[in-house]
Amino acid sequence: MGQTLYQHIDEANEALDRSKAVIEVENLSKSFGDNHVLQNFNLILKEGENLVVLGKSGSGKSVLIKCIVGLIGIDSGKINVLGKNIPGLEQEELDRLRAEIGFLFQGSALYDSMTVRENLEFPLRRHVAKFGENVDSLQLVREALHSVGLEETMDLMPAELSGGMKKRVALARALILKPKIIFYDEPTSGLDPITAKEICYLMLELQQKFHTSSLIITHDMECARITSNRVVILIDGQNYAQGDYRELENSKDPNIKAFFK
Repeated sequence: MGQTLYQHIDEANEALDRSKAVIEVENLSKSFGDNHVLQNFNLILKEGENLVVLGKSGSGKSVLIKCIVGLIGIDSGKINVLGKNIPGLEQEELDRLRAEIGFLFQGSALYDSMTVRENLEFPLRRHVAKFGENVDSLQLVREALHSVGLEETMDLMPAELSGGMKKRVALARALILKPKIIFYDEPTSGLDPITAKEICYLMLELQQKFHTSSLIITHDMECARITSNRVVILIDGQNYAQGDYRELENSKDPNIKAFFK
């Protein structure tokens, strides 16, 4: 598949800003048997940027995240995160790097048997080296919950929260390690349109407040419109096109137009 006009435009800009990249993916390929999920995929996430990756269900969006953070091995290519070569890292180094990355999972992934406070303290226990054993975990929990407007939920169980509140708590958990990068995997999945829009604007607000770099995996076009500085369209395992939302929305390419109907 040849490169589109949008790729050529953005690659000229990326060549100038490569020094600001927090994630670089180059010629990444990953297959499962005969299923070639990613094929020579390229991506750059810049410091302080919200980058949305759009793709149909099963297109490899979640596989991409797992490759970037080293959860699954790659067949070929290069992945560099915060200056570290992911495929070459030992497990201990990989764990330290993951302390700089926050995750908002598709289903929020809160532990049902833990209170909100305990859910937020869990990553602090896993990455104790980042803050030290004498860290004031209660203060960090309060700060994170304050950021999402849910200070009063600290002692509640996940079953007592609405879907939107669970997403906010999960976002607070993603923020509690004060990460440099946040991965969002279908952040509006399962939410009604009004709540989904609230979560999107909260994501945007927090990105501006904490100056994080965000990689947002979604097929929600309203989410992409609200949150993105730049959009990558994933088709047939490749970076088919990229540009800002309005630029892609006005494309006459039928493969791109299919996302904006």
